[in-house]
Amino acid sequence: MSNIRRRAVNPAHQDDNNNNGLPVQDAASPDSPANTAQVDTDEKPSLSPLVRLKRYLAKPRGKRRHSFVFMLGGLFGIFVAVFFANQNEVISLDALMDLNLDSLIDVMPQGILRDAKEFTQHERDTVSYDSFSVGLYLQSQGIHAKHPVVMIPGVISTGLESWGTDNDSRQYFRKRLWGSWSMMRALVMDKASWKNHIMLDKETGLDPPGIKLRAAQGFDATDFFITGYWIWNKILENMATIGYDPTNAFSAAYDWRLSYINLETRDQYFSRIKSYIETTVGVGGVKITLVSHSMGSQVVMHFFKWVESEEHGNGGKDWVNRHIDSWVNISGCMLGAVKGLTAVLSGEMRDTAQLNSFAVYGLERFLSKDERADIFRAMPGISSMLPKGGDAVWGNATWAPDDQPDKKNFTYGNFINFREVNSSWTSQNLTMEASLAYLFNQSEDWYRHQVETSYSQGIAHTRAEVEANEKDPRKWLNPLETRLPLAPDLKIYCFYGVGKPTERAYFYQEEHDPLTRLNVSIDTTVTEHPDGADHGVVMGEGDGTVNLLSMGYMCSHGWKNIKRYNPAGINITVHEMPHEPDSFSPRGGPNTADHVDILGRASLNDLLLRVAGGKGHLIEENYVSRIREYAQKVKIVDDE
Repeated sequence: MSNIRRRAVNPAHQDDNNNNGLPVQDAASPDSPANTAQVDTDEKPSLSPLVRLKRYLAKPRGKRRHSFVFMLGGLFGIFVAVFFANQNEVISLDALMDLNLDSLIDVMPQGILRDAKEFTQHERDTVSYDSFSVGLYLQSQGIHAKHPVVMIPGVISTGLESWGTDNDSRQYFRKRLWGSWSMMRALVMDKASWKNHIMLDKETGLDPPGIKLRAAQGFDATDFFITGYWIWNKILENMATIGYDPTNAFSAAYDWRLSYINLETRDQYFSRIKSYIETTVGVGGVKITLVSHSMGSQVVMHFFKWVESEEHGNGGKDWVNRHIDSWVNISGCMLGAVKGLTAVLSGEMRDTAQLNSFAVYGLERFLSKDERADIFRAMPGISSMLPKGGDAVWGNATWAPDDQPDKKNFTYGNFINFREVNSSWTSQNLTMEASLAYLFNQSEDWYRHQVETSYSQGIAHTRAEVEANEKDPRKWLNPLETRLPLAPDLKIYCFYGVGKPTERAYFYQEEHDPLTRLNVSIDTTVTEHPDGADHGVVMGEGDGTVNLLSMGYMCSHGWKNIKRYNPAGINITVHEMPHEPDSFSPRGGPNTADHVDILGRASLNDLLLRVAGGKGHLIEENYVSRIREYAQKVKIVDDE
C-alpha cells in the first residue's frame, strides 16, 4: 500500500476480508436467499454496516465534511484548468508527471486529512459486504469447485497492451493503451499516437503497419479496468473461496476490437479455447462451465458454431455435448445493443448527449463526435453489437413489442426521430431496419465492407435457412439466424438485470457544424417531450446498457418455444434480477443490476457458484419484468 493511502485511510479498517468484524453470515446468512435455491435469491441481505451508515447520516454534520467536498471540487477545477492550459501551451503536463504526491499530503491541513479518512470509511461502510462472503457461505453448505470454469469477458473490459517496437511504439512497450492509467496518460499527452495505436487498419481490420496491440492475458486482464474499478474481481474472489485457482479456472481474454472471424485469423483465439477445454476435460474428466458477460455471450455463440464446423474447428456436432456442462450467460447482448448503432453513426450515446454545455465543450475539444465515430467504426468488434432482428423485433413506424401505455402517441418502433424534415438527411423517421440502412448509406466503403463481410442482422424464418447458415460464419453470432449446438445435456443459465432505464430511441437533427464530416447528430434540445425524451434520448427497459429485448427474448422465448433455434431441446433457465442499488454506494452495492456492476452482485455470485459447483439444476426461474409478454408480440413464429 502506498504512503498516500496509509495516511488517507484509517489503518483500523484496512482488513477488508474480515467484513469489518462482522460474521460472514451477515452477508450471506442461513436465512438469506443463498440458503435455498427455491426462493427468490434477490432478497436484500440485512447488512448492519448499512444500518450504522444510516445512523451516521442522521447525525448533524460539521463544516469539516463540507470542506472535504470543497477540496475535491477544487482539485477537479485545477485539473480542468491544467488541461485547457496545456491545450493552449500555457503549461506542460509533462512537468506535472513528476509531482511528488507525498509532499502534497505533508502540507495538507490535518483537518482535511481527517475528513478524507472519515469520508473513505463511510463509503466503505456502504459497500462493506465482504467480497468473499458468498463463496465462504456456500463453502460452509458443502458447495465446492466441480466444473472447471472458462470466463469470456465483455466488450472493452479486456486490457490491450502494446507489443510494437517501431519508433512510435517503443515508449508504450508492454504498457496498456486500453484499461490502465497508461491509457489515460497517452490519451492526454499524445492523442494522435494513441488513436493510431487503438484503431485497426480500415481496409484489413487487422493491425495497422508498425502497430501491434494484443489482449492482456490471465486474470489480471479483466479483474480491474483501471486501478480501483473492478470488473471480474469479485467473482474471482468468491470462486477462490470454493476452490478455484489458475489450475481449474481460465480467463479467455481477447482483443474485442477485432471481428470474430479475425479473432481466429490473427490470434487463433477459438483454437486456443478449444485446445484448453479439450486438455482440461481430458485430464480431469469433468466437463466445463462457460461464463460469459455482455458481448462475450456473442463470442460464445460464434465459438459453438466454429468448433462444430468441419471447415474450422472440426470438433464434430457432438463436441459441445462432450465438453461443455453449462453456459452461464450474464447480461448477454444476444440481439445487440441499440446504443451501438448511434455510437458508430455519430459517435454519441446517452453518456455524451446528457452532459452539460461546459462538459460538452471540453469533450469536443478533447475527442470530438467525428473522432469518436471514426474510432468506433475502426473497431469492427464494436459493430458486432448492432441490433439484430430488424423491425420484427424492434418494431415499425406504428408499433413495438415493448411500447409503454403511458406513451400513447409515441412508439419505440421509430428508432431515430426527426423534428425537422427540411433536408434529405432528416426527411422521415426511421425504424431499426431503416436506421441500419441509413448508417451504411452515410458510412465509408471500408466500414460497410467490414460489417457486411463479418456480421448479419437478419432472421432465419425456417429450419432450412438455419441449417444453411451453419456454413456462413457471418451468421454465427446471431441467434435469430443460427441454432444452438446439438447438445441435449448442455444447460444454459441466463442471468441479467432489469429495472434500470436504458436507451431505446433517439431524436436526431442535421449537423450544421462545418468542421465535422457527420451529417446528423443527436438533437439534445429535445427534453421533457411527451415521450419522455431527455436531451434527445428516449429511455426504455434494460440494465442501463443492454435492452431487455436483447437480453431476454432468446432466453425466455426464442430458445424455449421456437424449435429451429434449439432443436436439441437444451434446458434454459432465466433468472432476472431487479436493480435495487444502495443509495450511497458509487457502484450500487450488493443488489445492483447495472450491466457491469452486476458482476459484483451478491445473488449473481451465489447463482454462478452454484452452477460451477454442480448445483445449478436446483436454481428456479425468476421473472420480474414483462419480457414474456413482449416476446409474444415479436413477429417471429415457429415454422413447425
